[in-house]
Amino acid sequence: MIIILSPAKTLKMGKALNTNLYTEPIFIKEASSLMKELIKYSPPEMESLMKVNSKLAEQNFMRHIRWKTAHDLSNGKQAILAYDGAVYQGLGASDLSEEQLVFASGHLRILSGLYGALRPLDLIQPYRLEMGTKLKNRQGNNLYSFWRYKLTIYIKKELKKQDDNIIIDLASKEYSSAIDMSKIKAKVITPVFKDYKGGNYKVITIYTKRARGLMSRFIIQNNIVLPSELKEFDEEGYSYNEYLSSDVELVFTR
Repeated sequence: MIIILSPAKTLKMGKALNTNLYTEPIFIKEASSLMKELIKYSPPEMESLMKVNSKLAEQNFMRHIRWKTAHDLSNGKQAILAYDGAVYQGLGASDLSEEQLVFASGHLRILSGLYGALRPLDLIQPYRLEMGTKLKNRQGNNLYSFWRYKLTIYIKKELKKQDDNIIIDLASKEYSSAIDMSKIKAKVITPVFKDYKGGNYKVITIYTKRARGLMSRFIIQNNIVLPSELKEFDEEGYSYNEYLSSDVELVFTR
């Protein structure tokens, strides 16, 4: 079983780590080639490219010119600990044991506009590059043209290594669409989280993001490898709603 997750825009790169275990990003050469394109952009040009304010454009311009192909613990941090935001606050990786982090490394993949696909313990350096960014590159005019074939082949190989055909999609559409699921002989199961509001169950983005992190944590802590076991998820008031669910969409409500 492979779980796919989106990255976060915000990073926490402090060095208070709970493990010295780390791995090198699989697509480091590809990331380096994209960074060579990124550093061609001045801060004003980056402001337009990334649709951010001038302060963020300047911050990320400086990040990108400092970025190095060689990653180690002096300049990088494990992805699962570096990403911040609602998803990763829900995941709470800072208090996972090394054993749990090793399990996560076998099953969780974080999709990234710069790094393609990251294992939890892969080191990353500060950057900002969302998958939807229209960055021209050698493969085309956007990051989907750059990553889709590579990520599709990679996920196929990962599933084959596990002798499995299950993908748990906890990523946003922006990131999951970077994989051509039609080319993978896999069953894609999407957990959906809905809150009761105004007389109906609704997807509320900020709650959904946190819930995706909570579900990831639930899988990691319980060594879950069977989709049926996901139905036991009951964190922060959510419970499996059989009436609203289908074979490929597991709905949790509160």
